[in-house]
Amino acid sequence: MLYSLILAAQEHAPEAGEAAASNPILPEANEIIWGALSFLVLLVLITKVAFPLLKKGMDGRTERIRATLAEADQAKDEAQAVLSEYRGQLADAKGEATRIIEEARQAADKIRQDLRRQAEAEVAEVKQRAQDDIAAMATRTMGDLRAQVSLLAIELAEKVVEKNLDAETNRQLIDRFIQQVGSDS
Repeated sequence: MLYSLILAAQEHAPEAGEAAASNPILPEANEIIWGALSFLVLLVLITKVAFPLLKKGMDGRTERIRATLAEADQAKDEAQAVLSEYRGQLADAKGEATRIIEEARQAADKIRQDLRRQAEAEVAEVKQRAQDDIAAMATRTMGDLRAQVSLLAIELAEKVVEKNLDAETNRQLIDRFIQQVGSDS
C-alpha cells in the first residue's frame, strides 16, 4: 500500500527539468512518503503504547470512582443504620419517659391516698378524743352536780326536818333524790 502511494505520487510529480507550474495544494511526493511513514509510526506507537496507557489510566480512574461510590454507599448504609439505631433509642427513651411519668403518677396517687387515710384516721382520733373528753367532762360534771345536789338536798332536808339526820339516812335521801332527778331528765 505504501508502495502504491509512492508510485502514484511519482507519476504526478513534475519532472525536475520541467518548469511546469506546481500545484500549491498537492504536496511533493517525498513529503507524502515521509508524512505517510510518520503517520504509520505514530499510529503504531499510539496503538501499542499510548492507547494501553490511556486505557489503563481510564480503567484506574473508573475503579477509583467505583470504589468511591462503594464507600459512599457503605457510608450511606452505615448512616442509615446509625439513624435507625438513633430512632430506636429515641423511641425507647420516649417509652421510658412515659413509664417513669406513669410510675410517678401512680406514686403520687398512692401518696395522696395514704395522706387521705392518715388525715381521716387523725380526724377520727380527734373526734374520739373529743367524745371521750366530752364523756369524761359529762361524768365529772354529773359527779360534781350530784355532789352539789346532795349537799343542797341535805341542807334542804335539814331545813325541812330542822334536825340533823344521821349519815345513813342522809345517804338514802340523796340516792333517792338523784334517782328522781336522773329519771326526770
